[in-house]
Amino acid sequence: MNYILFDGPSRNSLLPFTFTRPVADIRIGILTIREKWETFLDATTTTVTEDYLSDKYPMVEMDENIMINASFLPNLELVEMIKDLKENQAIFKDEDVIAFYAKDTQDDIDFEAYEALEFDGELLKIENTWDIFSKNGEAIQEDFSLLAKGRTSQPIPSSCNVIAPENIFIEEGASLEFVTINASEGPVYIGKDALVMEGTLIRGPLALCEASVTKMGTKVYGPTTIGPFSTIGGEVKNAVMFGYSNKGHEGYLGNAVIGEWCNLGADTNNSNLKNNYAEVRLWSYETEGFAKTGLQFCGLMMGDHSKCGINTMFNTGTVVGVSANIFGSGFPRNFVPSFSWGGNSGFTTFNTKKAFEVMEVVMARKQQSLTEQDKAIFEYIFEETKKYRRQ
Repeated sequence: MNYILFDGPSRNSLLPFTFTRPVADIRIGILTIREKWETFLDATTTTVTEDYLSDKYPMVEMDENIMINASFLPNLELVEMIKDLKENQAIFKDEDVIAFYAKDTQDDIDFEAYEALEFDGELLKIENTWDIFSKNGEAIQEDFSLLAKGRTSQPIPSSCNVIAPENIFIEEGASLEFVTINASEGPVYIGKDALVMEGTLIRGPLALCEASVTKMGTKVYGPTTIGPFSTIGGEVKNAVMFGYSNKGHEGYLGNAVIGEWCNLGADTNNSNLKNNYAEVRLWSYETEGFAKTGLQFCGLMMGDHSKCGINTMFNTGTVVGVSANIFGSGFPRNFVPSFSWGGNSGFTTFNTKKAFEVMEVVMARKQQSLTEQDKAIFEYIFEETKKYRRQ
């Protein structure tokens, strides 16, 4: 069977992260949503997403296809139900479509003509940006169970001080010495070739993905995910970093989501709690205003390729778009549009020519390159977000 992941109605509420990727390629837990589905299905997947992303993330359609809403995270019960789908059948959770059978000859999908199958089990669904960190603990636990099942961890070095070692899994090539790990509150996963420098203090749940680094004396409180080829230092709590990003020095990051290729300068701090303990409101790209989150703790949401200078201070509930460059004293606004350059004293436009120069240098440091497909995506985002930038 051919499996296709589609963005679904949550795509816009997951901006700025879905500016540069389909919903399926959001990382939560240890794996991306796509990696979870492909592991459960034992099959590769393709994507239905926005037109401007489709060259990089194409859809492959065959005679028979199963379409899956990428906002939902898989579990064994749901996957078994999906594998049994027949023609003109669809799986629903309340009013939401989870998956449906489609033939390549169907121009339109009329769910009124489908047999509706209700999924009654528990599911994780990612509908809003803050779900990525607030539901990360459950996602880490599920991924840990999936990846560790039937496998043996690398031995924990004798120099490490650990609690609940049965909840720790270390992949091949990982290095850790003189580290303290408390996995009693949730599992700790140390990925392939990861480096946990001496003096690091870890309180799970934690996912430290492939080739990522914690600097000396780093303090990590779960649930936290540090994506592949990323570096952290200072204090991190309940944060998700997608990959290829750095927070290498002192400073606090909490209740936050950081995209790919971001860099937080030394002593960058984000507030995750308002002084009056009131509910946090976040910028919404759907309403083009600030929307309630229902959360008391909510920090920083930063899109791909954004950067901030040393001693940057982010207010509670700040949203930073794609390829923004923030510096200077004081707090920047709670919403920093994509391709903005500046800080508390004001912003100018960070044009794509200059932005591409920075991207190419940054990506080359980690043996990656900026492709023409990438440039076309960023050019589209630049035009799409122009209305938010103050000229």
